[in-house]
Amino acid sequence: MAHRVIDAMQQASIWPTPLNFELWVHYVSDPDGLLGRELHRLLSGDTPFTDATAEMLAAEFLPRGRLSEEIRDVGAVLNRELAAVAEAIDNARKTQTAYGETLSTASVKMQEVAGPTDLTAIVTTLSSATRKVQRHTSALEKRLESSNREVVRLREHLEQVRRDAMTDALTNLANRKTFDEQLARLCEEAEIEDKSLTLAIVDIDHFKRFNDTWGHQTGDQVLRYVASVLGRIAHKPRLAARYGGEEFAVIFPGETPGTVEAALNAIREEIGSRSLRRRSTNDDLGAVTISVGFAERRPGETALGVLERADEALYASKRGGRNCVTNADLKEQAAA
Repeated sequence: MAHRVIDAMQQASIWPTPLNFELWVHYVSDPDGLLGRELHRLLSGDTPFTDATAEMLAAEFLPRGRLSEEIRDVGAVLNRELAAVAEAIDNARKTQTAYGETLSTASVKMQEVAGPTDLTAIVTTLSSATRKVQRHTSALEKRLESSNREVVRLREHLEQVRRDAMTDALTNLANRKTFDEQLARLCEEAEIEDKSLTLAIVDIDHFKRFNDTWGHQTGDQVLRYVASVLGRIAHKPRLAARYGGEEFAVIFPGETPGTVEAALNAIREEIGSRSLRRRSTNDDLGAVTISVGFAERRPGETALGVLERADEALYASKRGGRNCVTNADLKEQAAA
């Protein structure tokens, strides 16, 4: 398998970093799977395969397996904690039982006391048994307190892992997997509750030019900049996600097409209002512009259907000169 993976990476001119190797293991093992199809699409296009691309693919397609590993690790830690607590409880129980027996024995002996020496021996025995109970009780309390802290830490760790599994590593927006799941869920809710739902696809204009001219690190800077504006304006209940490469998606639940178009134009204008500078050299990169297409979901329409119409509207924006927003319904009416 390792030789096949290395051969496949060499054929695609992919540098064998640990993350790339992990991705290609899945690709070679299941070329027709979701990850395999996405890799094939990327390699067939003009978009260069960068470290950021690898991180995006890992965030979208590998987190399920990684999350399972994290859960197994947490389960092992919890089992150890439960075993330690059970042992502490058992020790305390045994000590308390022994203490009860000591008290019963002392009670009988008190009736048979012949002198001060016997009384001193009984008191000494009781004092020793009491101290032992106190030690085990204290140990149990500390063990329970420690276990509680560990459970809180594990809960926070799992929550962070869950967030990581839903988030694009480069942009901190929702990743493709989260977007697909949320779009399907929201389309079902919109159908059942008879609510509006609008989807927008956003593409950075001439993004390949940024990569070719300034390098992939600068391209990543542009992606993060666009994502920061999207994330700020597309706040809950809206959902902004990195869809793939230089494309983003925004879901607008319960908003009218007019409100959506106004929000998208606000995003477009804010992104284009700033002249970016390359962080490493302070070179002027110029303004970044975006093209946008959006579609309001129709009754009975699936997630794939509204996605395809939004994508068609995006390409209408690109054909229309870029740096604009196109409503799929108005485009279709004009074509009719």
